[in-house]
Amino acid sequence: MTLQNNIINELGVKPEIDAKEEIRCSIDFLKSYLTKHSFLKTLVLGISGGQDSTLAGRLAQLAIEELREETGRKDYQFIAIRLPYGVQADEADAQKALAFIRPDQTLTINIKEAVDSQVLALEAAGIKISDFNKGNIKARQRMISQYAVAGQLNGAVIGTDHAAENITGFFTKFGDGGADILPLFRLNKRQGRALLRELGASASLYEKIPTADLEENKPGIADEVALGVTYKDIDDYLEGKEISDQAKEKIENWWYKGLHKRHLPITVFDDFWK
Repeated sequence: MTLQNNIINELGVKPEIDAKEEIRCSIDFLKSYLTKHSFLKTLVLGISGGQDSTLAGRLAQLAIEELREETGRKDYQFIAIRLPYGVQADEADAQKALAFIRPDQTLTINIKEAVDSQVLALEAAGIKISDFNKGNIKARQRMISQYAVAGQLNGAVIGTDHAAENITGFFTKFGDGGADILPLFRLNKRQGRALLRELGASASLYEKIPTADLEENKPGIADEVALGVTYKDIDDYLEGKEISDQAKEKIENWWYKGLHKRHLPITVFDDFWK
């Protein structure tokens, strides 16, 4: 079996999907998780205004609404959290996403003071923090905030990791890569767009150029520029299609480079470290 086939099998990507069926699958998955863990009452998710959090947020809200209807429990809630660093340049996009999601609750937690204080503390200790490293601190602070809310309100934190992000390792370890439940896992980028179209989202919510927007020296840099490969090539690869040797090599290099991100902390019983 080729590496491409191994990756496809590991991530569970289908060559074709029925958007309605995948929407149902994700909603049922979220509902099942909450009902199995009866102490949980809320789902928590940071909303950036990008495709992935918009999709995960709408799926979460629909799951919560169905649970309330089916159980009569009004304490089931979905909490959407805005987590800007100062003033977000594309705040209008985030507000459009929230208007589409229609969350039960919306919180805004500005992470700038916490991040800047952490950077100052590190630099006072003699550790000079690069712009790239500061971006990872932002991602981890956002997850700290989400877990603080979830911990206080008997919640689970939703992650937005999907197959096109997972294969490239394009997430921060223990930042946006840290979550309790991943309703988009198995979907590539174009499949996520298909689900948003089926859910009735405005095209502006899924046609926006994807960006992590963590680096201040490269504000709004597109994911595809940072990765050096297009999402079309990544999606085609994940669907088992032929792509150029150059794109294939780039994708598989990212896969190997990000292996440590997809693994729990290493113990002496793991082959990973040998």
